[in-house]
Amino acid sequence: MQYSKFCCTILISMIFCWQLVAQTQTPAPAPAPAPAAAPTWSAGPITFSGLIDGYYSYSANHPGSGNNAYRNFDVRANSMSLNMAKFTLEHDADPVGFKIDLGYGRAWDLFNFQDTANGFDNLKYVPQAYITFKPAKAKGLQVDFGKFYTSAGAEPTETHLNWNYSRALMYANGPYYHFGLRTSMPVNKYLTVGYQLVNGWNNVEDNNSGKTMGFTTALTVGKFAWLNTYYTGPEQNKTNKGFRNFYDTVVTFNPSDKVSTYLNFDYGNQKFVAGKGSNDWIAISGAARFQLTKTISFSPRVEHYYDKDGLITGVAQKLNEFTMTGEYKWAEGLLTRVEFRRDWSNKPVFERGENVGVAKGQNTVLIGLVAYFGPKR
Repeated sequence: MQYSKFCCTILISMIFCWQLVAQTQTPAPAPAPAPAAAPTWSAGPITFSGLIDGYYSYSANHPGSGNNAYRNFDVRANSMSLNMAKFTLEHDADPVGFKIDLGYGRAWDLFNFQDTANGFDNLKYVPQAYITFKPAKAKGLQVDFGKFYTSAGAEPTETHLNWNYSRALMYANGPYYHFGLRTSMPVNKYLTVGYQLVNGWNNVEDNNSGKTMGFTTALTVGKFAWLNTYYTGPEQNKTNKGFRNFYDTVVTFNPSDKVSTYLNFDYGNQKFVAGKGSNDWIAISGAARFQLTKTISFSPRVEHYYDKDGLITGVAQKLNEFTMTGEYKWAEGLLTRVEFRRDWSNKPVFERGENVGVAKGQNTVLIGLVAYFGPKR
């Protein structure tokens, strides 16, 4: 009997202790919440993307006009400015697709300046709008028709796709866009060729009845790429005489994921409408990008632009620029760039205060903020 009481006492004590321990134990952590779903930048087959880009630029020359000379997008001096806002709708060809950009800001005023000056501004805030046809059995042939960015040059139009904030002189003084037909065709896994038939340079409606032809090649082998573009055609108002010929070549070499480089060379000439001869210009630039960390990079650029006869810049001169840009990436889709740039010439072509054409150099410091979104960032 005593033994039974002893066993019952032991059993009751064990149950009491087990309940006490269970009550004092830390409860198991709740399962972690599922990660937020990635943003959907599409509606069916149509994808959306865009950007907002603004800056503050300080000019040591304090130009009376309020403008930095020989700039196209970062043109305002000693002022904050909205450079560009852009919204894109795109549908990959299957076999028919399209792309349309809608833009707002000073950048697009400058981008479409020639069309506006000629009285056509219906597409002033439409940087690109074209349809694409890519037949399934045509071995990669792609045909675009509409308004599209030029194939010439090393720098894209959108700021966040470039290494520097400001665009080079070669971008500012070259073609921005064309209207017409563009084709591309891969020859093999290394080489792609293309042909274009367009109205001309920077115009949707032609200024004559002639057409400009463009020829492109793109050779990519490993870490090396070589791009060539040649445009030829009449560019003078109301005449098909006096062809403009323009050759642009870009060589890129990216030895690692932390170092990228390019070299860009241009040669152009504008034939006289009457008589022999031409106005010529030649330019060369080089740039590099060094990715120090996942969020920090810096990019130097140097350039020489020889406008032998003053056709492009308005003055026969040897124009140069050096740019150093530092970038900090806050998050995917948001970056800041701080940039020092010096432009100089062998002629006094820059403003200083209220005096025009008295300085041979121009120093600027800029800070820009760019936010962008979309599936292809």
